[in-house]
Amino acid sequence: MAQDPPVQDLMNYEAMAQDALRGVAKAALKRAAAPEGLPGSHHFYITFKTDAAGVSGPNDLLSKYPDEMTIVLQHQYWDLAPGETFFSVTLQFGGQPKRLSVPYAAITRFYDPSVQFLLQFEAPPSAPPEARIAPVEEPAAKAAPPAAKSPATVVSLDQFRKK
Repeated sequence: MAQDPPVQDLMNYEAMAQDALRGVAKAALKRAAAPEGLPGSHHFYITFKTDAAGVSGPNDLLSKYPDEMTIVLQHQYWDLAPGETFFSVTLQFGGQPKRLSVPYAAITRFYDPSVQFLLQFEAPPSAPPEARIAPVEEPAAKAAPPAAKSPATVVSLDQFRKK
């Protein structure tokens, strides 16, 4: 008895599911960008591939994290602008405000520890160096974000990884 060959998924359902779940992260960022900001104790850990197509930010920052970076949106973020295909945000690194733009397709993890909500995505392919977007330097005269309530901290996500 001959077996039928495996059926090929010509619809690419896995990619469609990944895009739909990234829509959850986009909707959460849109709520966070609203005038009332993040509700309650919600906050986000967003991990993304720094070498993915469309990621932009200061060269010194992106070169420090050549593969992957995790940012925290809780108390110290400004100018959050979620668009249709990417979001931009200003964060402080070493006391200096730096603007990042991240395509939703570059996100590999979206975590809200206040409710233990985690989305994990397949990593996008790395973009060739010539396809990466050059960062736009902000003028030095631009006002710095208001003083933060507490100093920024770097967080290791090892405690959240499944073992």
